Amino acid sequence: MGGSAVAGADAATLVRRGGRDWLSLALLEARNELLARLAAAVAGAAKAGEAAHQGAGGAAGDAASDASCVIAAHACLAARAGWFHEWWIARHVQRARGEAADERSPRLPGIEPRADGWVRRAAAEDLDDIRAYLGQTLEQTLDLLGHADDDAQGLYFFRLALQHDDRIAERLGDALTPLLPPPRAQREPLGVPAQRWWLGSAAEAGAFVPHGEHWAHEVAVPEFEIDAQCVNWAQFAEFAEDGGYDRRDCWSDAGWAWLQRDGRRAPRDVEQLAGSVLVARGGQLQRAPSQQAAMHVTRHEAEAWCRWAGRRLPTEPEWELAAHALARRGFVWGDVLEWVAGSARPYPGAEARVPPGTLDRILPPGTLDRILPPGTPDRILPPGTPDHTLPAGTGERGVPADRPDGGTGGAAMGVLRGGTSATPARWRHAKARRFAPPHDDGQRNGFRSCAL
Repeated sequence: MGGSAVAGADAATLVRRGGRDWLSLALLEARNELLARLAAAVAGAAKAGEAAHQGAGGAAGDAASDASCVIAAHACLAARAGWFHEWWIARHVQRARGEAADERSPRLPGIEPRADGWVRRAAAEDLDDIRAYLGQTLEQTLDLLGHADDDAQGLYFFRLALQHDDRIAERLGDALTPLLPPPRAQREPLGVPAQRWWLGSAAEAGAFVPHGEHWAHEVAVPEFEIDAQCVNWAQFAEFAEDGGYDRRDCWSDAGWAWLQRDGRRAPRDVEQLAGSVLVARGGQLQRAPSQQAAMHVTRHEAEAWCRWAGRRLPTEPEWELAAHALARRGFVWGDVLEWVAGSARPYPGAEARVPPGTLDRILPPGTLDRILPPGTPDRILPPGTPDHTLPAGTGERGVPADRPDGGTGGAAMGVLRGGTSATPARWRHAKARRFAPPHDDGQRNGFRSCAL
């Protein structure tokens, strides 16, 4: 598992400007990486299940069932990669129109009648068939790409398919220890003088710019101080040990309501914070390095930590400016997705119509999305699933069907910046934005803070 052979800024530039030949190689590389991570995640789940089986005694059947459920979740997630390629490319008669395509246009029949079911719920026994389906759909995609126009509209859905494959590979990588962020020595916060900054991405002929980055606009950024790296486990544990989860003064009204409803006393998968941090990964407890970035943190928890520490979350302009300007001074990003202050909003000048297939959409508070059953362990959705209750292409993040508030708690979506240590290099772009409900803990979400 290695990711792109082209690293850093060059990879992020190519993914936006690369033509048909580059895209063909990138799609092949992305699918191979996805399959490699799938194999590693499945092997890890099976190994953990076997270890649990040997020590389970009378509960051996439960241990085997747990492992099977994890493998089934990985299989379901992988199936969505092939489904996306079919829905937006092979089955989509308007694919050549790119952003101008009607996302509700009729689709051609698919090559696998079970695929619509797999993207909702798969079984461990489906894994081999899903792998074969991934091979067939990639072959279809590459063949159609060879006949596509080598321009922005002709390549639009192929570029989206690459982004979707990489996003799923990122999620599969979350289960793999080798792709965890490294521990980082604590450094002093960094000061930034007041200045003006161009927030967002500029339009460029022929380039692929995700809708959430439309368009660059100048903003004034007052002087600020920002952490050089994300808040780590040792820092977060101090908050918990000081009674942070029981202190009403640390929490917003929405955060406190969520905390009382959820009963949370640590970030997702954390079994112990006192003394040392123990995290459940792949069915086993692992000791997390104290200087590793805290992960699977909701924005409610990030805001509570900041209030406890007498600090605040950075704004989007502050985070983006720091990511671009402070690398030589020790500003490190890309270990985890990072919560920033404020609600998710389109930038000034962004088109009202969101292009079809867009992965990162701003969903309004109270949106009800009934695509997945309650408790689905991973919520990357294939936009345009036929029984979607929102417009086709609504995006990658669904919510459990038993949430009458649509999974947002009635609150506006939050914004995440950066990428994770499992994100392919081509999407590690300092202007990238993602949107999630403030209670989201299913991704490698973390945060850093700024001085008040």
